Amino acid sequence: MGKYRRITQIVIFIGVLLLGGYAIGKALFSSDDGLVRKGEAPPAFALLGTDGEAHKLDDYKGKALVINFWGTFCPPCVTETPDLQKQYEKWRSEGKPFEVIGINLGEDQLTANQFAQQYGVTYDILLDKGRKVMAEYGVKSFPTTFFVKPDGTVMDVFVGGMTEKDIESRVTKLLQS
Repeated sequence: MGKYRRITQIVIFIGVLLLGGYAIGKALFSSDDGLVRKGEAPPAFALLGTDGEAHKLDDYKGKALVINFWGTFCPPCVTETPDLQKQYEKWRSEGKPFEVIGINLGEDQLTANQFAQQYGVTYDILLDKGRKVMAEYGVKSFPTTFFVKPDGTVMDVFVGGMTEKDIESRVTKLLQS
């Protein structure tokens, strides 16, 4: 009887190793991270802005659009905000059909408003209180920025902090599409 118990234990152990290895491999090497990809249409949303108005993705249809997921708790988000603002002002002053949306990740309206005032942000700041839109876009790291062409498809996705040069090169390409 002890002989069969030992064989059963070994078979179970090997099964656990195989299943565990498969799960770890899938987690580490899977390319399907849930992030909206280039060429796809970003998921629709309707969020309250710091201006007290409801904003929908459809409101920006036909314009080159930068969607930036950010939070005041995120140092790279804070660092790139002035550069996003500069690009927003530059392209808008040239009369380009261009918008930037900052989607704040779960913070209250007062915090987002104070941040916008401190950094002179004039583009739309939207509040994703329950982080539902963040989940729909597959965002796991902050900041994450989507560059959406006027036809409504994603041209590029940048995960992490960007420099003004990073932003400008992508927006230039976005406005040419």
